[in-house]
Amino acid sequence: MNEGTADRAIRVVAGIVLLVLGWGEIVTGTLGTVFKIVGFVPLATGLVGWCPLYAVGKFSTRGKKGTAAAS
Repeated sequence: MNEGTADRAIRVVAGIVLLVLGWGEIVTGTLGTVFKIVGFVPLATGLVGWCPLYAVGKFSTRGKKGTAAAS
């Protein structure tokens, strides 16, 4: 996973908004069709918590993992 909690939440909300705009026919024509297709990308990456573009760029919004103290 390479997405932090806020990043994931924003992606899920953005994906839902795009899908509602497209599938709800609030936005029609070519742009509505684009919203219908593109809306699944942020929704899926937000739900899964992994972004392929972040992986390619070795970028993460997840933050640093804590290290356990050895006893």
